[in-house]
Amino acid sequence: MSVSGRSLRALVERWVGAADGVRVTHFSHGRDEPFPFVRVEGVSNREIALIFFRHADGSWCVFPPEGRRPAMQLRI
Repeated sequence: MSVSGRSLRALVERWVGAADGVRVTHFSHGRDEPFPFVRVEGVSNREIALIFFRHADGSWCVFPPEGRRPAMQLRI
């Protein structure tokens, strides 16, 4: 799921429901992690944990961004 223009809070509320009891349990903020991400936990009908990845366009998604692939270029 990728929804540009939505805040992370809005996406969490969409997946888990109301923000009561939802908490961030882990996040990356350094160069050690390949992708910036946030792990949130909450209770809907049962306990749930989701990981949201930050993409280059600023959107938050539940899947990681594609890595850069090697490419060949020819300049004349």
